Amino acid sequence: MNSITRDEAQAQLEEWTKSDSLLRHARAVEVTMRAAAERYGPGPEVAEEWGIAGMLHDADYEQWPEEHPNRIVSWLEERQEGELAYAISAHYTQWGKEYKSDLDKALLACDELTGLIMACCYLRPDGITSLTPKSVKKKLKDKKFAAGVDRFEVTEGARLLGVEIGAHIQFLIDALKPHAEELRIMGTGY
Repeated sequence: MNSITRDEAQAQLEEWTKSDSLLRHARAVEVTMRAAAERYGPGPEVAEEWGIAGMLHDADYEQWPEEHPNRIVSWLEERQEGELAYAISAHYTQWGKEYKSDLDKALLACDELTGLIMACCYLRPDGITSLTPKSVKKKLKDKKFAAGVDRFEVTEGARLLGVEIGAHIQFLIDALKPHAEELRIMGTGY
């Protein structure tokens, strides 16, 4: 079990990250990872730990993009948070890490896809309210839309988790909906 608290993780994130969009992404991935703990992991007893992994996965990106994720991984290792550190060190397939745990796989599967879903919400009058997996899959195929989202990471994450992409998209939409106002994904009509 983790020894750092959510408040400590939040303080570290805010010390290193000032961008509103990156802070919202961190919160969104925290939300989806908390839900993923129950769906893909052992259950609610690890929701805090999985949420912290989601919150901190890009904590060092804004200040040290060339070193990402080494700074946050080191920070976690110094606090004996080996499992969290490893999951964050593996949240991009190109880094060549083995996906050993459900936490590792879930973080990969939630990160990029959560970003794509949020991008879809920004363009819709009613945001996430009526967003469907079909709409997200259509945008997933459009490489010009949210071009920073790595499509391979999205599909590989679902494959590693052993879930169908449409079902995983719906799961993430459902996890994000209760937080729509906080995440500002209510749409252009609000």
